[in-house]
Amino acid sequence: MKILQPPGWKRPKGYSNGIAARGRLVFVAGMVGWTAEERFESDDFAHQFGQALRNIRDVLAVDGARPEHIARMTMYIIDKREYLAAAPRLVEPWRAVMGRHYPVMAAVEVGALMEDRARLEVEATAVVPD
Repeated sequence: MKILQPPGWKRPKGYSNGIAARGRLVFVAGMVGWTAEERFESDDFAHQFGQALRNIRDVLAVDGARPEHIARMTMYIIDKREYLAAAPRLVEPWRAVMGRHYPVMAAVEVGALMEDRARLEVEATAVVPD
């Protein structure tokens, strides 16, 4: 993967402006913060974020992909203020799953998610090198 950072642009924090990659694509559906048994262990945003990342990691592993292969992620949140308040606590679950890999990302506030207890939903696209 090649990080695309235009000359003179301020480096973004927690994501990349662009990524160029070549390889096998793996698409991961939107993951919420519940366990494999579809149980929410907490309503805390940071906890659900970490669980959603672990769910993505587990889906990728089925086909031999890893978190560092993720090229893009989209996070759907139901409350922008809740996300911003939790932001300092998102570093720990991010590092536990993603390390220091920062794919292209977007965060979108939505009116609701399909699962009532879900505070967020994250989808990902990975590119596994040839």
